[in-house]
Amino acid sequence: MKLVGLSGSLREASFNTALLRAAARVAPEGVELVVETVRGIPLYDADVEESEGIPPRVTELKDLIAGAGGLILATPEYNNAMPGVFKNALDWLSRPPADSRRVFGGKPVAVIGATPGGFGTVLAQGSWLPVLRTLGTAPWFGGRLTVAQAGKVFDGDGNFEVGGTVEEQLRTFVAGFAKAAAQAASAP
Repeated sequence: MKLVGLSGSLREASFNTALLRAAARVAPEGVELVVETVRGIPLYDADVEESEGIPPRVTELKDLIAGAGGLILATPEYNNAMPGVFKNALDWLSRPPADSRRVFGGKPVAVIGATPGGFGTVLAQGSWLPVLRTLGTAPWFGGRLTVAQAGKVFDGDGNFEVGGTVEEQLRTFVAGFAKAAAQAASAP
């Protein structure tokens, strides 16, 4: 089974991208997690869409997500919500509206996140719910993963610090989501 993990951060040293890379390493056997970011997606502009069409980076991500069994959104939290660049990416990915169902319709989606702050990404994760509902996804509520004080969880290379509990929580989360996505794929 192929899953796509999409990081909502533009930072090279993003904690959310590091979290997805770690998720790919701990994914259960038979599960491939392809890690992507929103880098290269321009600001949404209907005039650009009309005159130039869908940008190649957006088309590439749309096709990747459409072909995957599930999508994990790794969201930073800015000002108690999802970052604008991440929402912008989903806005592009849902264009044109006639193609949105192919990409998102019934797609199992999980939301995780890491932040240097002390409260994790609970509010950002919650802010995704109306968007996921509008896109017609199948949000997975079988687990929650919010990483607070991410600077203490990851080392300078984006690897888990030795002795932390987040890695095991992540392993459990990814396994649970992969199982739910597989069950959704095999449902009549």
